Amino acid sequence: MDAISIFTGLVLLLLSLAGLIKLFISSYNEEEKKNLPPSPPSHPFIGHLHLLQKPLHQSLAAISSLHGPLLLLRFGSRPVLVVSSAPLADDCFTTNDVTLASRPKFPSFRTPSYNYTTMGTAPYGPWWREMRRIATVEVLSGHRLSFFSDVREAEARAFVRRLFRDASSPGRDFKTVQLKQRLFGLTMNMIMMMMVGKRYYGEVEANERQSQLFEEMMEESFTLAGASNVGDFLPWPLGWFARLGVKSKLAQIHNYRDRLMQTLIDEQRKRRGAEEEEEEEAGHSTVIESLVSLQKSQPQHYTDLFIKCICLSLLSAGTDTSANTVEWAISLLLNNPEKLEKLEHEIDDKVGRGRLLEESDLPKLTYLNNVITETLRMYPVVPLLLPHESTKDFKLGGYNIPSGMMILVNAYAIQRDPEIWSEPMKFLPERFTDDSKPERGKVFSFGKGRRSCPGEALAMREVGFVLGTLVQCFEWRRVDSEDVDLKEGSGLTMPLKHPLQALCRPRQSMIPMLTQL
Repeated sequence: MDAISIFTGLVLLLLSLAGLIKLFISSYNEEEKKNLPPSPPSHPFIGHLHLLQKPLHQSLAAISSLHGPLLLLRFGSRPVLVVSSAPLADDCFTTNDVTLASRPKFPSFRTPSYNYTTMGTAPYGPWWREMRRIATVEVLSGHRLSFFSDVREAEARAFVRRLFRDASSPGRDFKTVQLKQRLFGLTMNMIMMMMVGKRYYGEVEANERQSQLFEEMMEESFTLAGASNVGDFLPWPLGWFARLGVKSKLAQIHNYRDRLMQTLIDEQRKRRGAEEEEEEEAGHSTVIESLVSLQKSQPQHYTDLFIKCICLSLLSAGTDTSANTVEWAISLLLNNPEKLEKLEHEIDDKVGRGRLLEESDLPKLTYLNNVITETLRMYPVVPLLLPHESTKDFKLGGYNIPSGMMILVNAYAIQRDPEIWSEPMKFLPERFTDDSKPERGKVFSFGKGRRSCPGEALAMREVGFVLGTLVQCFEWRRVDSEDVDLKEGSGLTMPLKHPLQALCRPRQSMIPMLTQL
């Protein structure tokens, strides 16, 4: 009986494999008739996964350079449209913006995304629109950002004070510093002060340990997120087995973040309940306080889940990403010392040496803004824009694109396209000096269209203020004669593969100001 069962199982397995192979072959034949974009040869079951390596944005850029800027790939059983052309990307986010406003659902991210209800993962619809509206009005409006500017300035001053203390020495020697964790702590403090009025890094030991744990979990979640998780594309049961380890890690990260968010909400609710709300000015509350106030008037809508989704989106988008951008910018400036010197001169000329840089100075620091834009062009913090999904058939580049297609826009490839950018591999902030140059609009670092990042204004303020302050207050040098290693890490965001180590010392002209902090 056992032998018969084994034989029957083998026969069924072979029949299943034969059926799947036939399905793949027939689907490929159908594609040729449907005027679909070009697609390189693929394998059954895995599709084009065998062609992909990490970092994924580099791998897709290499494939597109061989087969064209609009490419149909199969990630396992899932069709994926890869867009590596600025005009085609523009078409995605203008003509076809509504059609591509939704998100694909990755099985491994069901739990960490609260069943696809966070701002980055929610499908296009009423829930997402309301979340976007609240985020834009209550959290990221120009008024709210300006109100919290003193908070960000205070955190930057505290950061500079600690760095000054660590980098100072009687002999005026340069000290080696690693900026990655310091910058993450700074950006986390900025966001947490906006959210709950409490810092988590650099002051209280318990909070600093919590900040470090949050940083580690954030980095791991970015590494596992997005379109680079192979298990999300393999057919069952291969995909199920491939996702086991990833799902376990993501569940652990989710449980930690969920507990943290619930604690913060409960603390703010308790604090608000103990105060006379009538005596408070509406604009003088923290982000969670504002959301808890909305919850009191509309509890069925502004649930704890809704608040968590907004706050997790703010934390995820406003900490690691901004820290990475500053680290990339300093690395590029160290490899191009003449650009660093030019930036120092601009800050000294426009701000002076008798006071510290303020956020209100940023609009007049043209070269600083160009440095940041050029950094984001060469090393976009999200090199593959968050995946989109078509909700109906549409046309792109003369091809028919069916409903249910996952769309990956390769910002990394677009922003290094030699047909658009002169000397694309060179760090040239000067290329953005002329507002009339059409390539200024071809930087996709924050996405475009309805699903573009609502935190762009906050990110540019954070990055500009932090980078400008570091250049104003300190001298920076490479640790040796070799250029800083600019190898790229992998994941949803793009960190330096090897965290930056640099030599730092206070600028002589700024020491009187720094000693007063």
